[in-house]
Amino acid sequence: MLVSLNWLKELIRIPAGVDEIARRLTMTGCEVEEIRRPGEKLRDIFIGKVLSLEPHPTREGLQVARVDYGGGQKTCTTAAPNVAVGKLFPYAPPGGVLADGTVLGVRDFDGILSEGMLLSAEELGIPDVEVEFGLLALPEDAPRGEDCIAWLGLDDVILDVSITPNRGDLLSLVGIARELYGILPGTELLPLEVPALPEGPWPIPFEGITLEDEGCPAYSLGLIRNVRIGPSPVRSRVRVSLCGMRPISNVVDATNLAMLFWGQPLHAFDLDRLPARHIAVRAAEKGETITTLDGKERALEEEDLLITSGGVAVGLAGVMGGANSEISDDTATVVLESASFDRVRIGRTSRRMGLHSEAAFRYARGVDRTKALPALAMAMAYMRDFAGGELCGAPLVAGDPREPHRTASLRASTLRTYLMSADMDKASATLERFGFSEVRERREEAARTFAVPAARLDVSIEEDLVEEVARVEGYDTVPVRIPPHLYASASLTTLMTALRRLRESAMGRGFVEMITYSFVAPEDLRILRFPEEDRRGNPIAVVNPIAADQSVMRTSLLPGLLKALLRNLRGGFRGPIRMFEQGKVFLRTDGADASGDGHEEPFYLGGIVFPGRDRRFADDEDFFSVKADVVALCEACAVRPEFVQAEEPFGHKGRTARIRINGKDAGYLLALKPLIGSALDLGAPLYAFEIDLESLVGQVSYQFTEPMRYPAIYRDVSLLVPKATSAAAVEAEMRRFAGDFLWDVRLFDVYEGEGIPEGHRSLAFSVAYRSAERTLSDEEIEGIHGALRSGLAARGYTLR
Repeated sequence: MLVSLNWLKELIRIPAGVDEIARRLTMTGCEVEEIRRPGEKLRDIFIGKVLSLEPHPTREGLQVARVDYGGGQKTCTTAAPNVAVGKLFPYAPPGGVLADGTVLGVRDFDGILSEGMLLSAEELGIPDVEVEFGLLALPEDAPRGEDCIAWLGLDDVILDVSITPNRGDLLSLVGIARELYGILPGTELLPLEVPALPEGPWPIPFEGITLEDEGCPAYSLGLIRNVRIGPSPVRSRVRVSLCGMRPISNVVDATNLAMLFWGQPLHAFDLDRLPARHIAVRAAEKGETITTLDGKERALEEEDLLITSGGVAVGLAGVMGGANSEISDDTATVVLESASFDRVRIGRTSRRMGLHSEAAFRYARGVDRTKALPALAMAMAYMRDFAGGELCGAPLVAGDPREPHRTASLRASTLRTYLMSADMDKASATLERFGFSEVRERREEAARTFAVPAARLDVSIEEDLVEEVARVEGYDTVPVRIPPHLYASASLTTLMTALRRLRESAMGRGFVEMITYSFVAPEDLRILRFPEEDRRGNPIAVVNPIAADQSVMRTSLLPGLLKALLRNLRGGFRGPIRMFEQGKVFLRTDGADASGDGHEEPFYLGGIVFPGRDRRFADDEDFFSVKADVVALCEACAVRPEFVQAEEPFGHKGRTARIRINGKDAGYLLALKPLIGSALDLGAPLYAFEIDLESLVGQVSYQFTEPMRYPAIYRDVSLLVPKATSAAAVEAEMRRFAGDFLWDVRLFDVYEGEGIPEGHRSLAFSVAYRSAERTLSDEEIEGIHGALRSGLAARGYTLR
């Protein structure tokens, strides 16, 4: 927020200089990001009156003016179309300095010396103040010969204060004045003069105000007739411009000045353009639209608040007015709105529509509803002074313009805990300067209760009061202390242990860890072709998304990893890429509603392997090399996975497997479907996997034994099996038949082709037998191995 120091000094007497003001604001939580001096370079600018005006004898379009600026009379030339005899303008004699640093002198125009110049608004550094092309015209009552810089208010100092989202009270001059009174010793608040509101009934028929939605607890309207639309006075335009807003007209500037002063947004309607003599505040209907002041048609949601007249939307409450009731050059009668709206709903509407108006900025941070009528009174008074308006009748008020009474208690023990001090009298004095009044009937030595100012919507609990005291005293003044209890070191949880092992294993195999957003675009999931009946294809929508491409919760880690891959490829990277991520996915449970109530958030491990676009240097990756990676990751958690041929909507048929751990489905391993790879313009195969971390956490830890002293004895088994039978199933059968001396079984050959019956394949296994106590004899091995072969034959396998 831009704060005018000149304007601020109308509210508070400050003995400190601007640097000290900025330092104290920053140290107490309101960072002053910049100190601007708009008239810093301006020198010797006076209010001058044009005494005579003659055409230049040789230069067409140029006029020679005689100017009285209080220090004598000077001659200067000008081409401004609005210069006229008797008018007042800013004038800089020789030696005067413009806003851009230009030093004026005497210039010869074909024999006529031009001494200094008459100035435009742009040359004074305030181009927004200009209402006509040419010089900056000053009013007839401007004091001729006076310092124009000071008279216009350009000798001001502007503080650019960063306001935190919880301090909506500081988005006003009144709020900043109260804040300075609380943090700067020696300051004095000056009497605050609030214009009186008119009284009596309205002289025109008006049906009143109807509040149909609890999102508007209070709404008031004032009536101003016979306004003449035009520019506001030049000094008011300068003030509006210095505070960061663009002067528009006398009516609109009046509302903006009152808003800047009180922090209460206002909106002016043209009464004659309202569809009916009635105002209603209601929620928008699904599919309803409104055309706002910026000329854009906006689609509305049911949570949006509307200002309506005769059932027609005339304003988007708290955000922007409607184009159908805006103030125009023909406006004669104004109804002026000053209302309170639900800050959460206004904030959501503003962000969803991308409408970041000054009003929405304040409403979203909380507006003190007790400021509604004072702000209305000030704006109406400005309209009377600026536009000649007639204030007609007492404002119409619907709802309750008072804030609910709130209190918060502060205990000496809490103060001592946080600040190592329990001076309750000093704490009370500090809080009272911020407007917290002590509730005397509840006063105790060890605890006191305070009435919370209506503007301080950020204060509700005891710790908030402690913070008010602490930030004034200075956090750096709190004594340093050692914690009273030193606790033993904590141990890692099973999940943390598993994540650490997986991270170490993945990085050891060349993977780079990624952290991607949990929010994705619906298109990111659709490209993976999840069917709607699949939970992964029916994501949970984000209620208030920060962007259109982050509007749903991810149901898989793969979209985020693919985005990271594509960013690298589009950046020109052509080498191999191995990425992994550990994070939550968000899946609906049976019976979950549209909002996502009834969902689960499993923790997944996901990874992708891309061999690279430059095949000359690409890694030799295939399905089985990535399978080895998955096995190594599982073994890092003492788990041996099984792989079962399966299908996925985004997986290459024949190169897709489900991962099973301890007999339960735990994830997938696949090569991405070529059609999807082409749509993403990958240019090379891509392999991906995801594993539910629950299947890896809490498994049996590693066990270590002495090396076995006795050698293993090896035998081979070759057999014909149907293609539908997996090698893992055959291996499980072999382990069941082999007995206690079985040490290892490994598949070393798979053959299909000549000599093998159709629909079958040949599998060859190496079987190792071993004892930890002795060397096995050939006779024992033959008996054990024969039993194995017999068992396999009994199961219907053809031994070779």
